[in-house]
Amino acid sequence: MRLQLTRPLVFFDLETTGVNVATDRIVEISLVKQYTNGNTESLTRRVNPQIPIPAEATAVHHITNEDVADMPAFSQLAPEILAFIENCDLAGYNSNHFDVPMLQEELLRAGVDVDLRKEHHFVDAFVIFQKHTPRNLTAAYKHYCGKDLEGAHGANADTEATREVLLAQLEQHADVPVTVEALEEYTTMQKTADLAGRIGYDAAGREIFLFGKHRGKTLAEVFSREPSYNSWIQEGDFPLYTKRICRQVMENVRMDNKLKRLQDKFPSHQNQSRKDARPWNANPGELQF
Repeated sequence: MRLQLTRPLVFFDLETTGVNVATDRIVEISLVKQYTNGNTESLTRRVNPQIPIPAEATAVHHITNEDVADMPAFSQLAPEILAFIENCDLAGYNSNHFDVPMLQEELLRAGVDVDLRKEHHFVDAFVIFQKHTPRNLTAAYKHYCGKDLEGAHGANADTEATREVLLAQLEQHADVPVTVEALEEYTTMQKTADLAGRIGYDAAGREIFLFGKHRGKTLAEVFSREPSYNSWIQEGDFPLYTKRICRQVMENVRMDNKLKRLQDKFPSHQNQSRKDARPWNANPGELQF
């Protein structure tokens, strides 16, 4: 096996009520943990999405409202899922585009303040397949593993197939790296600040909008001139993780504006750090912003 692991790699797949990360919900999650010694452990859970499952979604994954009526909500399953992926990296099929952002959203909706990007490397087998033979998972399974994918669009079947596809890809393509860190870089099509691809980076590493009327502009520039744009995002139908990035930038803009006003009021203290920005002899009542 060419895959080189320094810690376990968790392959996972989601079945959902739809494809909108901000408004749809998970109805099934399946995870297969591959340990560094090659052993595997699996976990599959049905989820009550607490919203109706559209007929169009059921037609794809065959999970009905009745199937999940007595299942736990995602918030109840979140601790078990987090424990399963703790100190592991994550892999999937087209997961960078959908599964990872959806999982991140569900965790935030459940009140779990976690940033998956900071805790895990992401590997997407779809990108490897796309770079060599663009197709869907069923075709990838046939191409790399020589088998027909039975139970396609079932989370467990898709997760197991993705694991087999990735391992076969590493065997067949000498140019594909074998460590998780290198695979993450290889399978990342575009580096973005958020997981839904709404916010990217410019050449200087500053967050920029990748959508809308301010596309290409930095968030800091826009929020400085038009703070209501952040309010519109916070109140709009955007992923929670995207909103969090915007809130962080907005807070930095506010802090910078406060510091500038303070320096304008007390120019002799302009070189003080932000932490020690208040003049030692200033009346606190004079420093209201």
